[in-house]
Amino acid sequence: MKKHYDFSKAKKNPYAKRLKRSVTIRLDDSTVEYFKALAEETELPYQTLINLYLRDCAATGRRLSLTWRPSEEPAA
Repeated sequence: MKKHYDFSKAKKNPYAKRLKRSVTIRLDDSTVEYFKALAEETELPYQTLINLYLRDCAATGRRLSLTWRPSEEPAA
C-alpha cells in the first residue's frame, strides 16, 4: 500500500445515490418466514426480496388500504 494517494483527478461515484443504507425494522415472524421461503424458491437472499418488494411499492405508489373498524363488544 502507498503511504499517500492522489485523489486530485478522482470522479464522484455516479452510483452513489443507489447505494443501500442499513436500517433496522421490526417484522412479524410470519413475514420473515414468508420471505425466507420465497428466497429458497428464487435463490435470492430474503433481504433482497424484501427490498425489491418495497422498491416496487414505492415506484408504483402502492398504498395500504387502512380502515379501522371499532372492535365488537362481547354480548352480555
